[in-house]
This record gives sequence, structure tokens and C-alpha cells, in this order.
Amino acid sequence: MDPQDEKIVRERQHARAKVMAWLLGAFVILVFAISIAKMQLAG
Repeated sequence: MDPQDEKIVRERQHARAKVMAWLLGAFVILVFAISIAKMQLAG
């Protein structure tokens, strides 16, 4: 694999990592919001 191919692979991995980070963050916020809503309904 030449250096240019490695650069392309690294860029794809970086882009995939960013997407996964955004999805994980959105999931955490969603779970937090659901928890808050349930506490307000119960209280």
C-alpha cells in the first residue's frame, strides 16, 4: 500500500470516527432527555 492509499484510508477512518462520535453524543442526549421527562412525569 503506497502512502497515498494510506492517506485515503486514514481520512475515511477519521470521517467514520466523527460520525460515530456524533451518533454517540446524540444517543447520550436522547437518554438524558428521556430520563428528565420520566422524572418530571413521576414527580
